[in-house]
Amino acid sequence: MFNKEIYLRRRNELQKKVSSGIILIPGNTEASYNYPDNTYHWRQDSNFSYFFGIDLPNLAGVIDIDNNEHIIFGTELTIDDIVWMGHQPTLKDNAAKVGVTVTRDYSKLQSYLSEAAARGRKIHFLHPYRSEHYIEMERLLGINHKAIDNYVSQELIKAVISLREIKEDVEIIEIEKAVATAYEMHTTAMKMAKSGVYEYEIAGMAEGVTLKNNGYISFPVICSVNGHILHNHSHHNMLSEGRMLVLDAGAETDLYYASDITRTTPVGGKFNPRQKAIYEAVLAANLKGIENIKPGQANVENHIAAVTVLMEHLKDLNIIKGNPYDAVMEGAAYLFMPHGLGHQMGMDVHDMEGLGENNVGYNEIVARSKTLGIASLRMGKILQPGHVFTVEPGCYFIPALFEQWKNEGKHKEFINYSEVEKYLDFGGVRIEDDVLVTETGHKVLGKPIPKTVTEIEEICRG
Repeated sequence: MFNKEIYLRRRNELQKKVSSGIILIPGNTEASYNYPDNTYHWRQDSNFSYFFGIDLPNLAGVIDIDNNEHIIFGTELTIDDIVWMGHQPTLKDNAAKVGVTVTRDYSKLQSYLSEAAARGRKIHFLHPYRSEHYIEMERLLGINHKAIDNYVSQELIKAVISLREIKEDVEIIEIEKAVATAYEMHTTAMKMAKSGVYEYEIAGMAEGVTLKNNGYISFPVICSVNGHILHNHSHHNMLSEGRMLVLDAGAETDLYYASDITRTTPVGGKFNPRQKAIYEAVLAANLKGIENIKPGQANVENHIAAVTVLMEHLKDLNIIKGNPYDAVMEGAAYLFMPHGLGHQMGMDVHDMEGLGENNVGYNEIVARSKTLGIASLRMGKILQPGHVFTVEPGCYFIPALFEQWKNEGKHKEFINYSEVEKYLDFGGVRIEDDVLVTETGHKVLGKPIPKTVTEIEEICRG
């Protein structure tokens, strides 16, 4: 964990941003996957970790705004726990490490909240995201679990986002640690991308790298020669020359800060002319998306500029026709890039997305576009120093989408369907980096991971 002063300052800043009442931030519990004592990989709730810092299950944090009191509710370990887990600090000792002096038994939380509600005090909480969270919130608050979302505090959502989206120096250090692990994940994969190797061999090595570096994957590894399936978690294919391997993978540090990197490698380590042309189109879009990043710039404009560059390259290949910018603004570019340029990133790989994608990526200044393709952008708001987000353009040839659009005659003024058809066996290319907005511009985080044609071919040879 960080120094206790960091957690204390975060909580103090949060309570200044919320008018009155009680802020309730539950931690996570263990989750079983085939019998009670056999649990999934432990992961603390990000908001609890951000404000209360203790990496243990069965806790809840409370900030009493009106009485300026911070409380951690939990349960002391029993002798049976110590037998299995070894000596552990007490609840009070753990709380002291994050600047909390008041602890209470978790069994008292329900009555504490009931008494507060009976006195007409507002209880602020965020959206739950696990079914057991809904059940527990029903027990604690007396609200039917089906109605819990109706009582979520929009005031608290805005306050949490305003703090978490501006990364502190200690957070940037953690994210760069995660990118360092991603460097090893991706360069290992590049060297392994040879004919006869299975996707699962590469995915397993990538995940192993995170464990070796005292972390874990920040999301399930995407490792596939079928790169046109955007979130493809199947790893059963054998690699063969002529295919492109998309690896979208990142790591979490032990403090839960994430990286999210994508690289695309030709199987066998050498780009053929067709692969090189599409790859360099995506790379040009990636570089354009990064080049434009600076404070005061709306990220939706970065998206449009990057995708326009992609369309310019596809026009050079006779895949599209007409004005490339118009192809973006009228939604034709969606056929080739159906996702946005990127998303916020930090303690969650899609940072704070559980608080609502529009809450995190948009606001009263920048509203979400309704144009196909641009509407897919998760992060469109005006950039500020401290924002960290991904820049991840891609180009995909999706047979099912192609057939639907061709049959409908959609955007014939922009799309050369006879040329696109020649690429339906191609798959896809995606290139993704993690970028910090600085006071004067931007910084691509971490050690540069090979991404030019020359760099990738060199590391594959090496």
